[in-house]
Order: sequence, then C-alpha cells, then structure tokens
Amino acid sequence: MSDIPYGSIPEMLKTNAVKFAELPAISYKKAGEWIQLSYEHFYDRVLMAARGLRKVGVKTGDRVAILSENRAGWAISDLSIQSVRAITVPIYPTNTAEQVAYVINHAEVKIVFVSTRGQYQKLLKIRDQIPGVELVVSYERFMGESSLPVYTLYQLSEISHPLTEVQRQEIEAEIDSVSPDDLITIIYTSGTTGVPKGVMLTQSNMVQNAYYGMQKLGGVNRGETFLSFLPLSHVLERTAGYHAALMHGCHVAFAESAEKVVENILEVRPTAMVSVPRLFEKIYSRIYENVHQMNPVKRKLFHKAVDIGRDYIYRKYVHRQPVGLLGLKYRLADRLVFSSIRKRFGGRLRFFISGGAALDKTINEFMWIIGIPTFEGYGLTETSPAITLNNFDEIRFGSVGRPLDKTQVKLADDCELMVKGPQLMKGYFKSPEETGEAIIDGWLYTGDIAKIDEHGFVYIVDRKKEIIVTAGGKNIAPQPIENELKLDKYISQSFVYGDGKPYLVAILTPSLERLIELARQLNLAYFDMEDLVANARVKQLFSERIDLVNAKLPSYETIKKFVIIPRDFSVEGGELTPTLKLKRKVIYGKYHEKLEGLYFENDHGNGGKG
Repeated sequence: MSDIPYGSIPEMLKTNAVKFAELPAISYKKAGEWIQLSYEHFYDRVLMAARGLRKVGVKTGDRVAILSENRAGWAISDLSIQSVRAITVPIYPTNTAEQVAYVINHAEVKIVFVSTRGQYQKLLKIRDQIPGVELVVSYERFMGESSLPVYTLYQLSEISHPLTEVQRQEIEAEIDSVSPDDLITIIYTSGTTGVPKGVMLTQSNMVQNAYYGMQKLGGVNRGETFLSFLPLSHVLERTAGYHAALMHGCHVAFAESAEKVVENILEVRPTAMVSVPRLFEKIYSRIYENVHQMNPVKRKLFHKAVDIGRDYIYRKYVHRQPVGLLGLKYRLADRLVFSSIRKRFGGRLRFFISGGAALDKTINEFMWIIGIPTFEGYGLTETSPAITLNNFDEIRFGSVGRPLDKTQVKLADDCELMVKGPQLMKGYFKSPEETGEAIIDGWLYTGDIAKIDEHGFVYIVDRKKEIIVTAGGKNIAPQPIENELKLDKYISQSFVYGDGKPYLVAILTPSLERLIELARQLNLAYFDMEDLVANARVKQLFSERIDLVNAKLPSYETIKKFVIIPRDFSVEGGELTPTLKLKRKVIYGKYHEKLEGLYFENDHGNGGKG
C-alpha cells in the first residue's frame, strides 16, 4: 500500500479534516433546507460520537449495527465505530424483523443505530430474540421502552459538550492505532438464494478499492459533488459514493430518499453519482416515451442526433480515432438536443458509475451519447466491491471494463470468472468451510460466467447457477433476454424461466403508468389492475412486444409463452435484493403455478405464443 497515502478510513478522515478543513464534506436536507458540514466540522461530529461509544462500553472488535436509510447519521456512526476500532454491521432498512434478528445474533451485535421509530419498532418486535442488544441509538427523537433503552445520536455524542483536548488526543490515538488488517465491516449479503453470509472486509480492502477505483477513472476533482441515494448498507455505495469521495476531498450530499432523487438532483446539481441499472432503464424509457410524443420534425431531429452521437462516441472513445467533421456535427446535436436533457440532471453531472447488475449495452451507449458518460463496472461484496471498471480511456460497451490496478482475473475451465487482488475479503464470518469453498489458492471464484477479450475487457454472461439448461440441452443465460424485454416501454420487469423445460416462458410486470394511459386511449373497461392485465387487448399488445424481441433471438432463446402480473417486483415484496437484482428462487416460489401452468396450456392462455 506504499502508493496509497492512508492505511485506514479513519486516518484518511483525520488527515482530510486538516487538508480540506473548510470544504463541504457532507450535506443533508432538514426541514426543507440543505445543511452542510465542512470536513473539520464533520470530523468533530465523528469524534464526539466515538467518545460516546467508548463511554457506553464499546470495545475494540465489538460489532455495532446500523439499521437505517442513507443520511448524515449513517456516515457519522460508521466512522465513529471505525474510530474506536469496532466493526460496522450494516443492515438494510428494508429487511424484515426476522432478517434483522438473524444478522444481529449471528454478528453478536451489542448496539444498534436506527434511523426512525419505525426501525426501532422492528427491534421491539423481536426483543426476545435479540437478548445481546444493550442499547439503541436513534437519529430521530422519540420515547423508547424500558426493555430496549434508546438514546439519540445527539445524546450519545453529548453535542453540547465540546471535545476536551485530552478526549481528542485519546480518540486520535485510537485512530492512529487502526491497522490496515483490522476489520472495517461485516456485510451480510442479501443474496438471491440461501442464508445471508457475513462478508468480512478489512480497512486495507476498502481503502485500496476506493483508491484504485478512483485512479481507474483518472482521479476525481477536489470539490466534486456526489449525490448518494443507493443504500450505504451496500458496499458499492459505501466504497465508491462515500469512502472514495471523502478520500479525494469531494462533497457527499445524501438524497432524501430514492423516490426524491429526481427532485434532489435539481437541488444539489451533482457532478457524479453511483447507481444501479434500474435508474438508467427508467431514464432511457422516459426519454423515449417523451420522444414518441413529439411532432415528426422534432422526433426525426432527435433520432438523427442519436445516430451522430453513436458514431462520435465510438470513434472518439472506443476506436480512439480523430473525430474531424463529426466533432462539429456532434457539438451541434448536443446544442440542439442533448444539452436540454442534461439540464434535467442539474446541468453539472460529469459521470455515473454503474454496478450491482448488468447494464444494457444500448442504454449505456445512450448515456454516453447524451453527454453523461456511465462507467459500468463489476464486483462483489466479497471484493469490496470493484474488480473491473470502464473509463474514458478504456471503454467497450457491453463489457464491465478491465481490472483495477493490482487485480488479476482469469477464467476457470467452465468459464467461471476468478479474481485475485487486495480487495479480496478476509472471509465469511464464522464460516471457514464456506470461505474455503469460495477462495482456493488465493483465487476467489465469483460464481459468474464470463468472457475476456484479447484486450483484457471482461464480459459477464450470467450467474453460473442461473444458467438455464433446456430439455433440449441448450445453455441459455436469462439476463440478456430479460434486459432486452425491459427496454420495451410497456414492460417494467421480466423473469425468464425454462430450466429442464422444452422452451422458455416469462413473467412480465407492466409499466403501470403507460398501461393505464393505453387503457384510457383504447377505452378499455376494467375493475382493477388484475382485471386490466387479463384483458385480451392487453395480452395481444404484450404478445406483439415479445415478437419484436424474439425476432432478434435464435429460436431456442425465444419466449414461447408468458404471464403478466399486475404489480412490479419489489424489495418489499421479496422478489428483489436491495440492489434490485432478481431473487429467482423467490420469484419461482411465488409464481410457480403460473409458470408451470404455461407448459400445460393447450390454447394460448395468458400470453401463449403458439
């Protein structure tokens, strides 16, 4: 780590509290106003919370949980936990009470930070299952119950009592003693299957991943503004949108919620963001829906501008060739079309980082075309997370980029991607056998099937365990087909099924807004959404949309039958992970009768393709 100026995240914050003292570190919205904390002020708040943790008995190596949505308190808590050499255990705020109990007990958590009374109530519901929890610290003020004492973060930090010089020296001595090999966190993978595993990541893992990740992008500018809206419980946002940002003197603004991201973008006017593909899918779909409403002249201008933009980005960034006259054409297209689109993102957004799931190639190209480069990367919780990343100098659409510095990748005999590097986890908490199965001779087996081209770009085909093997022996990766289906304006989510079956079938969730508008245009009578998706005209429409996708696929990959369900997949419904990946086993379990029924229909039924 000799080329990295920090050995730990707390050391980084201590250094930057002096180096970037007056620059904004974080901001958050309260009572309708955005409040900023400078690096110096933010650091003081972290030290005060660390003082409080020591006073309530938190010792080196103790596990402290955070059960909260993104907010300033999350960041202060996390850094204060690290500063006393304890270990942060993030828990997704969308987890059920039973899921929360599992993590708390497995990690042997003593103290839990919560965001709201709602999260506190979740703990009360399982109080008899979590006897080891001694104290709850809340970011909001409310009355607790005697069976589960609660402080506010302000009370824990004793915010009205400034740090004495002795207290500051004591905590900073703790910070100086943090080792690169110390555990920074145990992250329980929500996973698409099975019981969650606690991924143990060290200070070295996350420091190096944050550093080399930003180096891959060519570094970021001091004062860059990141808008944070993905869960900090997930390692992607925590490393790329928070630790890496603070490492480089950037400003992290915490969005109010995922639902208010669009509004917050216009208020904060960020220069950088980290996201998952679902946001880009919605952006793409919404823009093309608006284009469809334009008059023929404007619509033609838009499509011409996109064609020019595609030629321009391929020549400049992929093939690294002079753009010549094409550069002038692109600047004109940008002035007439793309600049107005960028204004919807605040007008300052320089780039997105995309991870968590596969980003459709067409959508990735489109983001670059409109002047908001979107760098797709790849990684796992077990790798802190980044393994590969595209950038301005090395971009291949459809790939997840080339490996970060000091990271090696190769393919196993069955094309499973293997990785070795400084970001590899220490192991799974209390699970040496599972650790030994995942890491063999220093190589982590990712569980993903991949291709690596002659230039070192990695292409993810699909999850190894999710490859569909049909009754005819064809191996099919469902994700590319699902992504293609989701590009359709009427389809919100898709799930392709067919393992051991003669052909593929699908569950589709409609874009409800557009479907309701269509029903209005066609004067369709319906009682509720379930009634609407069963309407013959709607089923015919979806059949036609699937035909368009099928026309691009080999016959064995085409969707022969489908069923439409009247609601979207969701985290709350259990079908999606917090990073919006499909939980395939859960979806099959919920809808197995509908799926299996598609193989026994003699007529077209709900969405038969004949």
